[in-house]
Amino acid sequence: MTAPIYVLNGPNLNRLGTREPAIYGSTTLSEVEAMCRSAAGEMPVEFRQSNREYEIVDWVHEAIDRPAAGIVINPAAFTFTSIAILDALKMFPRPIIELHISNIHRREDIYQHSLVSKIATAVIAGLGPKGYATAIRAMKDLIG
Repeated sequence: MTAPIYVLNGPNLNRLGTREPAIYGSTTLSEVEAMCRSAAGEMPVEFRQSNREYEIVDWVHEAIDRPAAGIVINPAAFTFTSIAILDALKMFPRPIIELHISNIHRREDIYQHSLVSKIATAVIAGLGPKGYATAIRAMKDLIG
């Protein structure tokens, strides 16, 4: 069986479609998941969301042990605060794409210092929800 791409989503992303649509759009997380699965084609996708830091860390550990082909992660607010997620991702030996729906570099200062960017293979920001499909296609290219 082909190793899956893990798509991990952090806090408040379960509110996509209703949360600050001027910033994040009106696309729901279930629609984002459908975009990811479509972009992945035959490649399996493990698509998950949690508001709990420890759960995301556990999923990264699972991706290490399974092993996953790669990780696409939108850590949301944990991008700027979670050394625990950073440390878990540092153990993952395959490609990691950090993803943000908005361009975090054009936002308030608090949103401009990503811990995850320091270890990510690539960063995608500002493409809106469609950035997820772009990330899946890029991951498929990275893993060949």
